[in-house]
Amino acid sequence: MATRTYAFVEIFRIDQSSWTLSKMAATATANVSIAATASGSAKACMVPKIKPFSLQMTLAHDVRDFSGLKAASYVSCESEASFLAKHGVIALQNSFKTRAVKQSSASAIGLRPKISASFNVAILGASGGIGQPLSLLIKMSPLVSGLHLYDIANVKGVAADLSHCNTPSEVLHFTGPDQLAAALKGVNVVVIPAGVPRKPGMTRDDLFNMNAGIVKNLVEAVADNCPGAFIHIISNPVNSTVPIAAEVLKAKGVYDPKKLFGVTTLDVVRANTFVAEKKNLKLIDVDVPVVGGHAGITILPLLSKTKPSVSFTDKEVEELTVRIQNAGTEVVEAKAGAGSATLSMAYAAARFVESSLRALDGDTDVYECAYVQSEVNELPFFASRIKLGKRGIEAFVNSDLQGLTDYESNALEALKPELKASIEKGIAFANKSKHAKQPVAV
Repeated sequence: MATRTYAFVEIFRIDQSSWTLSKMAATATANVSIAATASGSAKACMVPKIKPFSLQMTLAHDVRDFSGLKAASYVSCESEASFLAKHGVIALQNSFKTRAVKQSSASAIGLRPKISASFNVAILGASGGIGQPLSLLIKMSPLVSGLHLYDIANVKGVAADLSHCNTPSEVLHFTGPDQLAAALKGVNVVVIPAGVPRKPGMTRDDLFNMNAGIVKNLVEAVADNCPGAFIHIISNPVNSTVPIAAEVLKAKGVYDPKKLFGVTTLDVVRANTFVAEKKNLKLIDVDVPVVGGHAGITILPLLSKTKPSVSFTDKEVEELTVRIQNAGTEVVEAKAGAGSATLSMAYAAARFVESSLRALDGDTDVYECAYVQSEVNELPFFASRIKLGKRGIEAFVNSDLQGLTDYESNALEALKPELKASIEKGIAFANKSKHAKQPVAV
């Protein structure tokens, strides 16, 4: 693992009445101008008169984003008043678990971001509809020093394009099966969005067999070249491809259930968005756990566990649940056959990658929902909230599945047979094809 340290001193001049301080999951809007130098001297700038206010943010072993930089152990803002307004200050406080304190009046805002570690991320299927925007978002992460882009075609141009973005990570491209091993050498996180869309005349079984074969071959390469990496599976059907990946890793003798994840973050992102819209809540505050699987009725948003606590009518629960479950179809229909949910999937996957990198970097407060080998019920794989750490899954948040409403309990029982069948289908495919080499396609 390559390690780099960046020391920055930044002096900001406030141009407007807001500024941006964000992480992947939540953003408060901002406009600032920056004068910066690296490792040593700082360039000063004159600051116009503004009302002083004070904010100090203490971050515990953080990986927080500020316009593409990882924040250091604190962010100190000095001035006297309310260009953020009350709700803006609260949003920042909630997002960063900040502690407001009075400080001496001054007219500058200082930020000293410092990156303590950096990691290599491989994206397998980087030139596809999800792979390209996902690569861009990961290129923006301050925790990434190396971005390895792999595909069977067209990846060289994607890498050239991304390499012009002035973020620190180095972009490398790898084309075709002969370069797959090289793409995976020294990688800490592997993301697999590779797969083919359903085409005219193709049955669902045809689609399953193609994508299942792709995932199988790619995970075999991961097992051979970076067996200790976090593996993020995006390729559908996730309910089956994650069990396939697990069987492949078992056969190779390198399976670590704590490091294999089916990325279901898009279901959480959608649930948060739809609930905030429905109940007129600030999106930054909303958190809805989503459990089960990653297709149709196996997607179960636990609306009773929404934070902040909010009440729903029975009709609202049913409408929101169905919309979250069918949101992919909503996008397909809106695009009128021209594509599927590529941008929102890329955003959600980038959020999960960032969470994984934060955990690898030592952040002890990282929680996400993911489809993993589970111990929360009788199903061998299940999506629920987990705590992430340096070694992968550290704990399951079982409390989410306690005290469910009758609607949620019934929906949970209803999804189990379908999810069980998908898991068994994946395992059967992996076992049947142990000695059959599938073509690597993206």
